[in-house]
Amino acid sequence: MAVPLIDIHRQHDPIQDKLDAAIKAVFAHGRFILGPEVKELEERIAKLCRVKHAIGVASGTDALQLALHAAGVGPGDEVITSAFSFFASAGVISRLGAKPVFAEIDIDTFNLDPAKLERRITDKTKAIMPVHLFGQCADMDAIFSIALNHKVKIIEDAAQAIGSIYYGRPAGSLGDAGCFSFFPTKNLGCAGDGGMIVTNNDELAETMRMLRVHGGKSEYHHDIVGYNSRLDTLQAAILNVKLDYLQAWTEARRKNAARYDKLLADVPVVTPVVAEERYHIFHQYTIMTDKRDELQAHLHKKGVGCKVYYPIPFHMQKCFADLGYTNGQFPLAEKAGNQVLSLPIFGEMTEAEQDEVVAAIKEFFS
Repeated sequence: MAVPLIDIHRQHDPIQDKLDAAIKAVFAHGRFILGPEVKELEERIAKLCRVKHAIGVASGTDALQLALHAAGVGPGDEVITSAFSFFASAGVISRLGAKPVFAEIDIDTFNLDPAKLERRITDKTKAIMPVHLFGQCADMDAIFSIALNHKVKIIEDAAQAIGSIYYGRPAGSLGDAGCFSFFPTKNLGCAGDGGMIVTNNDELAETMRMLRVHGGKSEYHHDIVGYNSRLDTLQAAILNVKLDYLQAWTEARRKNAARYDKLLADVPVVTPVVAEERYHIFHQYTIMTDKRDELQAHLHKKGVGCKVYYPIPFHMQKCFADLGYTNGQFPLAEKAGNQVLSLPIFGEMTEAEQDEVVAAIKEFFS
């Protein structure tokens, strides 16, 4: 049987009536920009993350950019982030005129390795941006200690980690600001682009609220030069419906991950490592093998969805060639790029489908 990497229809079909009603309600009141559903979602996300403020923006990428901008990042500054992540993590730094500085990862979790991080700090470092990749929080106590010691901000790239927990604290609440994406395939996804920034810092929150509406506190009065980056009311309405189901969907993913762990125990692949006191939401279930490309081709031939997130670390990207990095500079990030493969993990996946995935993997290695 064919097994998709993700099947959004299976998530939406049982709640389609509620989604339709939410969309219809927005058309009824007509407040398509920063309508009441946006405020409701912001309040609910703030409560979920146990923070004072949540600011809805147009995408996860914009969330990162506005948070860095509000933190004072600009030309001449440096921001340290992981060498291994989705492109937005590095791209937003460059878009602000700052210099992205890449650091090595912990190969077990694919997140920033604090032991390799501190040596990347210079007198130009303005912020550290850890990425909670694939749904598991980075080692935030160690990162926070480094940031405090050097008096730099922490902006969490929690795009893939809504609902993830680190030692009892939610992702997004662990730094100066946290950034989420609501891209349709995320654990909490809308019907287009959308994002959210959360923070306990009143000053940052006020600045980010201005930045999302061209830099003004009131219409046509602009304190700073900002952006047009507002979360659509329609998207907020959809997310408000889906947020009711997020915990159940997350637990279904975690159940599937635990089952994969058992089914793949005797297969020569590296399965995900969950670090101490982490609640992993498994946005992706990512294995590693030095036969990745051949395995991926075999799975595709069998009709099994799988994908490489991400094949090329930042320091090897053509657009960052002028930064002077060399191949081999971050060997663990390069190893991840060469060996990672994400398997289907969506909450509505059946055990029969999971058995099919594992059977195809075992067939390959036999």
